[in-house]
Amino acid sequence: MTVLVTGATGNVGRLVVDELVARGVPVRALTVDPERAALPGGVEVVVGSLAKPSTLPAALEGVEAVYLAPYARTVSRFCELASGAGVRRVVALSGASVGDTHPASSGHGFAAVEDAVRAGGFAWTFLRPGAFMMNSLGWASSIRERGEVRSVYPRATQAPIDLGDIAAVSAHVLSTEGHVGRTYELSGPEGISLEAMAAAIGGALGKTLPFVELTPEEQVAEWVGAGYPEGVASWLLENFAVTDREPQVPTGVVEELLGRSGVSFAEWAKGNVAAFS
Repeated sequence: MTVLVTGATGNVGRLVVDELVARGVPVRALTVDPERAALPGGVEVVVGSLAKPSTLPAALEGVEAVYLAPYARTVSRFCELASGAGVRRVVALSGASVGDTHPASSGHGFAAVEDAVRAGGFAWTFLRPGAFMMNSLGWASSIRERGEVRSVYPRATQAPIDLGDIAAVSAHVLSTEGHVGRTYELSGPEGISLEAMAAAIGGALGKTLPFVELTPEEQVAEWVGAGYPEGVASWLLENFAVTDREPQVPTGVVEELLGRSGVSFAEWAKGNVAAFS
């Protein structure tokens, strides 16, 4: 069974390629930049993108299963082409924000992807990770330049997940049976507050990082100043407020599917020291 990995240069897709190769699964990678992707030997490469449906027929020919990166704008056309090409199985990366009502929520796009894949008649599985550990890279410039973490709601508690665990689950679901029609809510192995995340990054750096608590207004101003649209800043603030009131807890799905613990935030921080140095 050949699996087409879309977005194979992306943060998750590139790791999915490695995970499938490690499992001995034949992989075709769809990427706009094969050189930058530095794909493993033996991976078939098709230059293209979900954003350019004209590149998809060649990528889909002879493929039985697809890892689908979330790209709502052209997902309906992808489904038409995939169905016509005889694709039977689609594992789509979605998100825990499905169902959010905020106008700027990413959940609207994820829901559109899920709806199109369901309507396409595929044997589907949806993966809905929550917060990514890599979101903490947003603190990197403040840590490097000021030696501090600046954020609203220091006690807001999330259960962030490492991208490698998302990729491992994706490959597992694509290469084993029993996952059709399932929606998996993915999280990291622990609930951890923002101030505890900052402490873990400081521990990885070998120093204490002061946590400067911002007011909601100050946080929105910093996000907007960094280029975030006001609507997105408002949505992010709402998410932090919710996890301040209602701490997230791990779903345990990564552990259940992979038979091992997910990567902890402290492990992730140690592996990403260079980004904060």
